[in-house]
Amino acid sequence: MELTILMPCLNEVRTLPVCIGKAQAFLARRGITGEVLVADNGSTDGSQALAESLGARVVPVAQRGYGAALRAGIREARGQFVVFGDADDSYDFANLDAFVDALRDGAEMVVGNRFRGGIAPGAMPFLHRYLGNPVLSWIGRLFFGIPLGDFHCGLRGVRRDALLRVPLQTTGMEFASEMIVRSALGGLTIREVPTTLAKDGRDRPPHLRTWRDGWRHLRFLLLFSPRWLFLYPGLVMLTVGLVLTGRLMMGPLSVGSVTLDVHTMLYAAALALLGVQVAFFAVVARTYAVTAGLLPGDPLLERLWPRITLETGLLVSGALIIAGAILGAAAVGEWRTVSFGNLRPEQTMRLVIPSMLLLVIGVQGVFSSFLLSLLGVRRAPSDG
Repeated sequence: MELTILMPCLNEVRTLPVCIGKAQAFLARRGITGEVLVADNGSTDGSQALAESLGARVVPVAQRGYGAALRAGIREARGQFVVFGDADDSYDFANLDAFVDALRDGAEMVVGNRFRGGIAPGAMPFLHRYLGNPVLSWIGRLFFGIPLGDFHCGLRGVRRDALLRVPLQTTGMEFASEMIVRSALGGLTIREVPTTLAKDGRDRPPHLRTWRDGWRHLRFLLLFSPRWLFLYPGLVMLTVGLVLTGRLMMGPLSVGSVTLDVHTMLYAAALALLGVQVAFFAVVARTYAVTAGLLPGDPLLERLWPRITLETGLLVSGALIIAGAILGAAAVGEWRTVSFGNLRPEQTMRLVIPSMLLLVIGVQGVFSSFLLSLLGVRRAPSDG
């Protein structure tokens, strides 16, 4: 069997007949050996019996969720290719030519682009069309370099055996993002084709919840990109904090009518310290994700691991601790000049704050080196 046309379903008795009819008409028009498969997610309106009476095969899916229904449907599909879309008559199952042609041409995933194909009036809510989809698609392109203009189009085609090699896990609406991101990270060939979006034929509100599901998509994109979630913000904070701390060590800084002094220096040092911690989270998160199999191997980490050893980390951390101790000793020396009496904070704090910063980063570096060394340990094969 070449093609399975898959429809996730939850109480779609109103629109199933037209969707199944269009899918069957497409198979007949193109002379394709295929099937229409309905992955039912617990319908209570008779959708299952209706689908079977119309010639579709029905697979019950007990676990609730858009992603759960699609994952089960793809597993149960009999076709070499699977094209899937919502069973609400918003996607045109009678015109799947571009998807099938791209799959036959070697694509392993084909994603529709509704913005290129055409969106009917009232088919997509204003926030989805002009904020949610464009912003999340832009974030996906920025974070992962995936050149898709419509990350969340629900009409897609896949080569079944290729997708089954991708470790998909989510069960909700964020499955749409996970499928693309994990497939791209796994090296699958992804193409985009224009498609249309019509106003759905439901007589009830859609299952999609704008803010809840939008957040779930964004959360997934962030969690799977430690660089953008941790590394880049951490490096920015570290750079700004160190530059400002270093400048204020030399004396007050006037910016217009505002004078920055040791009080600002304290906040700058805190920003630098926070930047170090957040950047370290990036290394830990990426290392864990790779060793746990959540993300593919990182070439940069693979090159750095032989150089970033426990001993290297301890040496660098020790150097920072020594530098901090030297600055601290210089501050004690100034205190000694006044017989350990009252000091001028605007002078001594220029040494105390950097001393504190170096000492804390150094001590954190010691324990962080041990943690990274632990995460980097490769499991030895079992004797059994």
